[in-house]
Amino acid sequence: MSHTILGKKVGPIGYGLMGLTLSGSVPEEKQIAAIKTAIDSGCNYLNGGEFYGPPNANSLALLRKYFEKYPEDAEKVVLNVKGAMSPQRAPDASKEGVIRSIDNCLNTLGPVGRIDQFEPARKDKNVPYEETLETIDSYVKSGKIGGISVSELGTETLRKAASQFNITSLEIELSLFRTEPITNGLLAACAELNIPVIAYSPLCRGFLGGQLKSPDDLPENDFRRMLPRYQGENFKKNIELVNKVEALAKKKGCTTGQIAINWLLSISKRPGMPVIIPIPGSSNPERVKENATIIDLSPADIAEIDAILETFVTAGDRYPKMLMGDLDL
Repeated sequence: MSHTILGKKVGPIGYGLMGLTLSGSVPEEKQIAAIKTAIDSGCNYLNGGEFYGPPNANSLALLRKYFEKYPEDAEKVVLNVKGAMSPQRAPDASKEGVIRSIDNCLNTLGPVGRIDQFEPARKDKNVPYEETLETIDSYVKSGKIGGISVSELGTETLRKAASQFNITSLEIELSLFRTEPITNGLLAACAELNIPVIAYSPLCRGFLGGQLKSPDDLPENDFRRMLPRYQGENFKKNIELVNKVEALAKKKGCTTGQIAINWLLSISKRPGMPVIIPIPGSSNPERVKENATIIDLSPADIAEIDAILETFVTAGDRYPKMLMGDLDL
C-alpha cells in the first residue's frame, strides 16, 4: 500500500520529527539512526517544523546533517515543514512572516534536501488566510518549494482555501482520543476534495504507546504536563481507553500503538473517507520499526474498537485554553 503526494510515492505510515529536536535531549547519533530506520522501514513521508527546537537544532538543521550523511535518501522522501510562527511560538502568517519563515527553512535545510510542502502551523487570525496561502504559492510557482499544506483547519476554511489554491494535504490531530473529524464532515470534505490527511499525534502523544500509566511517568520538564489530558482526574479517565486497547493488542499479539496506528489506516478504507497518513514519532529505532508495522485488523477487531469508542469521551482539551484559541475549530 502506498500513496502519492506531489507525484512522489509515500508509504502508508509517515514519520514525525518533533520529538527528535524539541526537548534538546536526544543525542545526534540517535536522531540520525531514528530517521534512517524510518526511511528504511518505508516511512518516507517526513513531517518537521521550523520551531521544533532552537534555530540551530530544529528539524531542518537535523535533516541537513542527515542528508549530508545519507545524500541518497534526499530523493526518497517527501518533506513537510511547518512554520510561520513567531519566536514566541504565536502564529505569524503575515506576508513578511511567511517569507521570513520559508527563506529561513530553505537556508537551514541547505542544498541537498527539498521542502516538498510548506505548512503554516496555525491560521493567523490577524491575517486573511488567502494572503498567507498566496505568499506560500509564490514560492511554489518559483519552484523553491513543492506545494502548500495546511494545518488545523475547519471544514469551511479548508473548502475556501481549496477553491483558490492547490492544497496538497491537511494536517490535523487524529487518533482514538480525537475522532471528531471523522463525524463532523471534515474528513468527508477531504475525500471530496482529494486532500490527504496527515494524522499527527496518532498515539495521543505517547498515551497509546503503552508506556504511560500515571502523570508521574512524564519527565519533570515534559511539555505534556501542561496539557489538560495528562493532568489529574483527566489522566485517570483517559487511561481507561488505553487499558481497553491494550487488552485487544494482547489478544492479537501486537502493541497498543500498532492498534492505534492501523485503526487510522482502516478509517481511510471506509467509504467516503480520504487517504490518512499517520505520522507517529519516536527517537528509538526499535519503536520506529514497531510503529511502521502494518497489521491486519479484522472486521471483529474494528467492531470491538468502535464499541469502545461509543462509550468513551476523552477527558480534557488537546491544549491549554490560551492555545486552543489558535485552532480553526
